[in-house]
Amino acid sequence: MSELMTITEVARRSGVASSALRFYESRGLIASERTGSGHRRYPRAVLRRIAFIVFAQKIGLSLDEIAVELSRLPHNRVPERADWGKLSTTWTQRVDERIAELQRLKAGLTQCIGCGCLTLQQCQLANPSDMVGRAGPGPRFWIGRPRAARTK
Repeated sequence: MSELMTITEVARRSGVASSALRFYESRGLIASERTGSGHRRYPRAVLRRIAFIVFAQKIGLSLDEIAVELSRLPHNRVPERADWGKLSTTWTQRVDERIAELQRLKAGLTQCIGCGCLTLQQCQLANPSDMVGRAGPGPRFWIGRPRAARTK
């Protein structure tokens, strides 16, 4: 098995489109070598970096945050399981926050579907506890907050 892979092989193996791989490379998240004819060749270890990028995006990290995380990996050797583990330890709270947010959304949808009212005073999804009503009269989502409320 060759140590270097073509972009097509990496795309097939990682499940990430070739265009995304080129984009990740332009952002410095992954690197390739170039052949004499200019074709990209990726080291096999790039598959772990791509898996990391995909997973990190799924939990809500931006590409800038992912770049910072990847910069913490060793540069003198292929990252090992322990290296990847160190990166993910700080994500537990972020994952828990996402789970809680999704549970709130699920509960809000169930309440709206359950009662059928869909009013802003009752809707836990769009306006919990009529918080928008405290900003003043009228359609606040459309006209914005009054000046006094903006300066507070």
